[in-house]
Amino acid sequence: MEGVEERDGANRPPRRGKSPRRRREGKKSHRSNGPSAQERAGSDQRAEELEASEWPAALEETSESSSKRLDRCRRAHFLHGPYPTTHFGPKACVLPNPTSVMHIQDPASQRLTWSKPPLNVLVIRKVRDEGLLEPFKELCRFLVEEKRLMVFVEKKVVDDVALTADETFSSIRKQLCTFREGFDDISDCIDLIICLGGDGTLLYASSLFQGSVPPVMAFHLGSLGFLTPFKFESYKTEVDKVFEGNAAIVLRSRLKVKVVKGLFQRREQLFKPEENGTGPPNHIGTEAGKITLQLQVLNEVVVDRGPSSYLSNVDLYLDGRLITSVQGDGVIVSTPTGSTAYAAAAGASMIHPNVPAIMVTPICPHSLSFRPIVVPAGVELMITLSPDARNTAWVSFDGRKRQEIQHGDSIKITTSCYPVPSLCCHDLVYDWFDSLAQCLHWNVRKKQTRLTDGSDSSDTEN
Repeated sequence: MEGVEERDGANRPPRRGKSPRRRREGKKSHRSNGPSAQERAGSDQRAEELEASEWPAALEETSESSSKRLDRCRRAHFLHGPYPTTHFGPKACVLPNPTSVMHIQDPASQRLTWSKPPLNVLVIRKVRDEGLLEPFKELCRFLVEEKRLMVFVEKKVVDDVALTADETFSSIRKQLCTFREGFDDISDCIDLIICLGGDGTLLYASSLFQGSVPPVMAFHLGSLGFLTPFKFESYKTEVDKVFEGNAAIVLRSRLKVKVVKGLFQRREQLFKPEENGTGPPNHIGTEAGKITLQLQVLNEVVVDRGPSSYLSNVDLYLDGRLITSVQGDGVIVSTPTGSTAYAAAAGASMIHPNVPAIMVTPICPHSLSFRPIVVPAGVELMITLSPDARNTAWVSFDGRKRQEIQHGDSIKITTSCYPVPSLCCHDLVYDWFDSLAQCLHWNVRKKQTRLTDGSDSSDTEN
């Protein structure tokens, strides 16, 4: 204790006060020379008069301060809810975890800002749609001539016959930077992505960036447009707002998918009968296997039976543990963004894209009790063919790169750390419910008529 006192005293300036003896003497003299009873009575009477004269002002001040305290105590509008307490009662608490690195920002406060003005813009146009030719030329002309930006366009779009035949667009066409998917890497030079088309253009933009994704501004020029909130009629105003910053964004989580070949072996290879008729227990080789494909998926990973007429029979693991076997047409592992796509058609619930979760939805399961489930975003799912599967399975990623899964192959799925920052037209709540109503006609029905004054509420006649 002496060492601690010396260290504390070394960091503090020396006190300039009375010694302990003088302080004790001062306390004694204060007690002995205190005010008399008559003086205390007079002071009490003056305090009562002062309190009576200042009572209205004090009451007003108290009411104002209480209202301010009420405003401070009123719960803020946090879409993720308040941070849960980690102490339970006087003695119990959650064990501190030093590996907790995830920080969830409130979605309502997610606003886009630019550290530097954007210079390079990628424009993605829906192919094989002649109706998008004029909007594409108008947007490129606006970005090149008025905004003085470097515009990147896919080579097959620039080489379109209808575009090359337009001589008025030739000067703009020569200033466009072209790239080819799978050959040119543009992930480090794009500041903003503008999509013209439907939801497929946003999925395609996500596939071009397997790491960090620039902000995506999607204009509704396709068929469905659930992920495209902007109207092209006011594109100049909307683009100017985005360049100014402070635009609302929604972080659409993606799935990190790995296809591993040869991780498992068939049952007849694992269970080699010995002399007593028994064999070694089934196990998973964690080090074996070779990753043949690694992708970032925005919507879903679909495992189905392919062209076979047999039921698909795949095993579903969660963090290395077998949780169920899927017997049916297949299984869908989707993000919250993908919950309104194929998963919704298979009977799953629709999840807001800001909810950190992974959804597992069976496709036509041969079971009356197999319902879709939602698991935490941090788990790792693994899908393999069951040892007793009669046929192989097929897997696709956002509807692309379809390939066959055989015995010994596995698919590992977890949440990626690279979301797609999708710009909102209004805000992330209004845009989502507006898309549910406009695109999917969510909860649309003929309204019930009100009762007339003379009718009886218990009457069941029409």
